[in-house]
Amino acid sequence: MFVICVAGMPASGKGVFIEEAKKKGLPVYVMGDIVREETLRRDLKLTSHNLNMVAEDLRKKYGKAAIAKKIVEKIRETKHNTIIIDGVRSLDEIEYFKKTLGETIIVAIHASPKTRFERIRKRSRPGDPKTWEEFVERDLVELSFGLGNVIALADYMIVNEGSLNELRREVEKILEKCLKITKEAK
Repeated sequence: MFVICVAGMPASGKGVFIEEAKKKGLPVYVMGDIVREETLRRDLKLTSHNLNMVAEDLRKKYGKAAIAKKIVEKIRETKHNTIIIDGVRSLDEIEYFKKTLGETIIVAIHASPKTRFERIRKRSRPGDPKTWEEFVERDLVELSFGLGNVIALADYMIVNEGSLNELRREVEKILEKCLKITKEAK
């Protein structure tokens, strides 16, 4: 199996990468869905605080690759040989994917904190921070999981400070490169 892991801070533009991958027929598995499902299973509201607490708890109880392990259970059911995993947070997760699934490429998407905070305010997704202080706290939690290391060691980096169309063009280029690699690997 060939795995394309997408990493980036909240509201960096990962969702656009995922949209474009889905247009190409690639199955997408979202790490955050595992945390949201577990949060709801515990009868907690989808707040930034609760999501962070559950993510930290899962990692404390089951190890740094806990969420990766849970998502691999779902991935094992696929018939596709190329998949996308959205929201990778640590090198432990990357190593787990390499060990259990196969060749793994990391695509990082970066946007400045100011840009990301404005996007979060506009999208108003459940669990999103409402204030700058909550935003900074969430970023620090994300970084504590090791997200900065994943971004630093990415195979491809997209800087998303421009228009949506610019981002889509960059995503298209990177997806084409990744898909070319998968074809060559067969």
